[in-house]
Amino acid sequence: MHAPDGSVREAYAGYQEWLGAQDESWMRSKNFEAESFFRRTGITFNVYGEDDAEERLIPFDMVPRIITAGEWRRLSKGIEQRVRALNAFMHDLYHRQEIIRSGRLPERLFRNNKAWLPQMVGFNPPGGVYTHITGIDLVRTGPDEFLVLEDNARTPSGVSYMLENRETMMAMFPELFSKVNVRPVSDYPRRLANSLAACAPEAVAKGSGGKPTIAVLTPGIYNSAYYEHAFLADQMGAELVEGSDLRVVNGRVQMRTTIGFKPVDVIYRRVDDEFLDPLTFNPASVLGVPGIMDVYRAGRVTIANAPGTGVADDKAIYSFMPDIVEFYTGEKPLLPNVDTWRCADPDSLKYVLDNLAELVVKEVHGSGGYGMLIGPTSSRQEIETFRAKLIADPDNYIAQPTLSLSTCPIFTRKGLAPRHVDLRPYVLCSPDGVEITPGGLTRVALKKGSLVVNSSQGGGTKDSWVLDD
Repeated sequence: MHAPDGSVREAYAGYQEWLGAQDESWMRSKNFEAESFFRRTGITFNVYGEDDAEERLIPFDMVPRIITAGEWRRLSKGIEQRVRALNAFMHDLYHRQEIIRSGRLPERLFRNNKAWLPQMVGFNPPGGVYTHITGIDLVRTGPDEFLVLEDNARTPSGVSYMLENRETMMAMFPELFSKVNVRPVSDYPRRLANSLAACAPEAVAKGSGGKPTIAVLTPGIYNSAYYEHAFLADQMGAELVEGSDLRVVNGRVQMRTTIGFKPVDVIYRRVDDEFLDPLTFNPASVLGVPGIMDVYRAGRVTIANAPGTGVADDKAIYSFMPDIVEFYTGEKPLLPNVDTWRCADPDSLKYVLDNLAELVVKEVHGSGGYGMLIGPTSSRQEIETFRAKLIADPDNYIAQPTLSLSTCPIFTRKGLAPRHVDLRPYVLCSPDGVEITPGGLTRVALKKGSLVVNSSQGGGTKDSWVLDD
């Protein structure tokens, strides 16, 4: 909110003026009001592997994270460039593999990659879209420096929190939004529905009278993101289904209704590849639909995101993203990566082992803040334990420098205090083009000094504002 000299940054000028006129005790009461709002609405997430608290309230901070219109324009160009490159990369990887033939990407990165699906080879998904919904995790390390921390192209989550954060802020501080001109995000469900409909199989969509039937496929109520699955289905006017609600009938995926089975045209799946079809992948799965991959490959249903897109989430692949962007766009990346050491490389592994206390080490398929080491905040024993893991399986890890992440203020009992943040903008891709939600989800490390923003690891969320011109 403030520059090093104490002056208010341009993005926060309007908000700071409003905040300075508010009574502190009133602000504290509003903070409690926000928590009760989230509790009444049921905005929760599940934590696996913990007996004492399976379901938790998502922590929310009421001080917004604010980005100027000019900053957002620059970010949007880089995000769109990256998402277009990711989609082209997915198509190439399952077809001619030109990037591997060129020597820009080692073949071993996907030949032994469990996220790469041979069942997708040679198949063109409806509309040519693989990455229908993408979350690009960004961190800021300077006034004009944003870096991409991760790409989420499999089943990116958190968008419901983005929407509820905004609704909560508008309910608590309506006068603030008349003072500060903030771009809206409430139309995301409508745009998501339109984007998914545009990706429906052409023949199927015509047979549905031009309005495809969309369903959100959830693993069920015990999934950590079930609230989001139900929320998005409701907001889109789509069906919320589990695998047991669907079956293949007459060559179509159809859902059970009170008057019989009804065909489904587009499935926004929140079930991982492994469990999607027990006839194709894990035979023990009860979460998916037997035969759905046959229907998909026959062009009679759209699955979003396309099976096999998890390759793009691989952190070893991530380290090649500058080459991937340049290969498919012919342009230098507008958004740089974080420097990354691939532990599969002997020289890189030696450097990482020699500097573990200063680095962040992650599993290539890890997520949610699990399976990682943050060297500067780890004990000597934790570092040595991780050293043994690296030596035993170096291909499973990458390492990055410990970044000096930007901070945003949060509201505490003692007033405003800085905490580290990241940003996850949500990107929709269809044959009609690429749409980027203005802002996205800001995740914040609520613990003082912490760099881990994941809600499962003690992080929270805050509203993300993009100012209008």
